[in-house]
Formats: sequence, C-alpha cells, structure tokens
Amino acid sequence: MNVIKDSIKNLRKEKDMTQDELAEKLNVTRQAVSNWEQGKTQPDIETLTRLAEIFDVSVEHIIYGSERKEKIIHINRDIQIGPKEGISMGACLAMIISYAKWQSIGWAILHGMFNWAYVIYYIIKY
Repeated sequence: MNVIKDSIKNLRKEKDMTQDELAEKLNVTRQAVSNWEQGKTQPDIETLTRLAEIFDVSVEHIIYGSERKEKIIHINRDIQIGPKEGISMGACLAMIISYAKWQSIGWAILHGMFNWAYVIYYIIKY
C-alpha cells in the first residue's frame, strides 16, 4: 500500500485544489502530481517538504498518513552472547582479518593465538 499517493490526493482534495493548482504552487507539471497520486512515482524530499508547507502538515504525515505519537523500537532481549561465543568470534575475526591482510595462514594462526593469550590474561586478571 502506497501511503504517500493517498496522502497527497486526500490532502489536495481537503484543500479543494486541482492537480493543476498544486502543480503550479510546486512549479512542477500536472503530470508529476498525477503520477504521485497514482503511485507511479514519488516526490523527492525537497518536494515533500514543500507539500507539507502547502498542506500545513508534517512531512511525516504525508509519508505515514498520520503523525506518529512515539517511535517504536523493538529490542529482543532474549538473544545473548555468552563469553564462549564472544571469545570464539573474536579469535575467528582476528584470524580472518590477519589472513585477508597478509594472505598467510601462519599470520592468521599467530593472531588467533595472540587473541587467546589476551583472553587468558583477561580472565586471570579479573
């Protein structure tokens, strides 16, 4: 569902404007307005800003069809990476980066061992 096309059309009709009148205010062609309302194309961000000014609404209202009261952020707190996974991922990443940089499996193994040495030091220290 294309909310932008419906918003432009509904807001234009609420203001009793024709496509020609809106196009003239925006300095675009009537065909451009028609294409937006049919969902063939969408206005660029600058034009969306000008549309919001003409209709006296926010750009968000045009994009989403209404003002959003709050931003919804979903965080999945069930996914946790334990110490084992983090250590293994760190060692693998060190080895991959080393191999990619120096094209040598020897360097990759060496850096992987350095990573494990650091982990052991960290565990002993804390």
